[in-house]
Amino acid sequence: MSWYVRRPLSREQSISPSFTHYRRLQEIRAAIPSHLFIRETRRGLAWLALDIAMAGCCWRIASFIDPTFTSHAAIQILSSPGATFACWTSWMLYWWFQGLIFTGIWVIGHECGHGAFSPNQRLCNVIGFITHSLLWTPYLSWKISHHRHHCNHASMERDEVYVPKTRSELGIPEDDGLTKIDYEEYFGDTPIYTLFMLVRQQLLAFPAYLLFNVSGQKTYPRWTNHFDPNSVLFTKEQRNAVLLSNFGIIAVAALVRQACKTWGVGTVIKYYGVPWLCVTHWYVHHDHVPAPHRSRVAALSPGGVELPARRAATVDRNFLGWMGRFFLHDVAHYHVVHHFFPKMPFYHGAEATKHLRAFLGEHYHYSEKPVFKALWDNYNDCQFVEDRGDVLFYRDRKGRAVIRPAARYQICAAESSS
Repeated sequence: MSWYVRRPLSREQSISPSFTHYRRLQEIRAAIPSHLFIRETRRGLAWLALDIAMAGCCWRIASFIDPTFTSHAAIQILSSPGATFACWTSWMLYWWFQGLIFTGIWVIGHECGHGAFSPNQRLCNVIGFITHSLLWTPYLSWKISHHRHHCNHASMERDEVYVPKTRSELGIPEDDGLTKIDYEEYFGDTPIYTLFMLVRQQLLAFPAYLLFNVSGQKTYPRWTNHFDPNSVLFTKEQRNAVLLSNFGIIAVAALVRQACKTWGVGTVIKYYGVPWLCVTHWYVHHDHVPAPHRSRVAALSPGGVELPARRAATVDRNFLGWMGRFFLHDVAHYHVVHHFFPKMPFYHGAEATKHLRAFLGEHYHYSEKPVFKALWDNYNDCQFVEDRGDVLFYRDRKGRAVIRPAARYQICAAESSS
């Protein structure tokens, strides 16, 4: 029995049958060799040490940029404009690679939050707390909400983040098939403005989520955030964890303040601030046109079908080639298997994905699209979902959906809304 049907639609293809032929998560786990679930503390520590060493080397190399290109010899050889250009080009190279290295360190903290870094939970929490605090992420607070994100991924009512906007939220009238809707009125931005909004999203979306619940669950109160111990995100028992996370952020703020006094604000921004801005830029594995969101999950979870279906609603990307694999620890290359088994260490992701992909077949999502094109396309094609329905797909700037659910689920939605 399928959730979807194949229908000849203009740009609205259909999706393959649902997960009804392998109902339980245990069946999927059994398809992956057991040794790939083993967490090796020494191996995790080795990757962390390598990341820290690379960050230190980059930092040291960057310390020669300004002295080299402001020297009399450099100006004589390159001319004053040429030396200035070479200087800022070198800084951009530093920002690129240090941003990737910082992201890798953040991913190590992410591994710790899932318990994938080591079987020793105390060690995970110590390393995760330090690495995430240094990168302005409240470790324990984010760990709590991120755990619920994994438990409720792709659920419109329960997911914690990456919750799509709906038609009604954007004020778009319902498409009754009779009245023509001018989508240009809602999404008719110029390419320059779209680029500005995309850059703003990539640089500031994660801090905005932590501070203001941007892209978070729409049913939460207005001032929901990750720093208030009384927030709806946390239980009373988690209050001390939130306060401890806040202490970590305050401690880092004090360190940065002292660094600014010692070396100057401009220097701290160049060496630390700009690379930090790049840390949360590299996440394009949740917005994917063929990946469905679900509503009214209780109606779709007989026999455990819903859980694996929602965990597959993400995408693996060939993200920045070797740089994405090496510096970012495969966070985007093998994200699907991570959502199925978050305690699996990242260094087993490649081999585990081979088995998972063979088992999932056409349910496995993969994209070879270059990352910056994927960012642009996703921003334009993943605009909103419908308010009603059990299975929901993104619609683009013209209100078109590449994929639609099978008719029985559209009927179910209509009946449930009446």
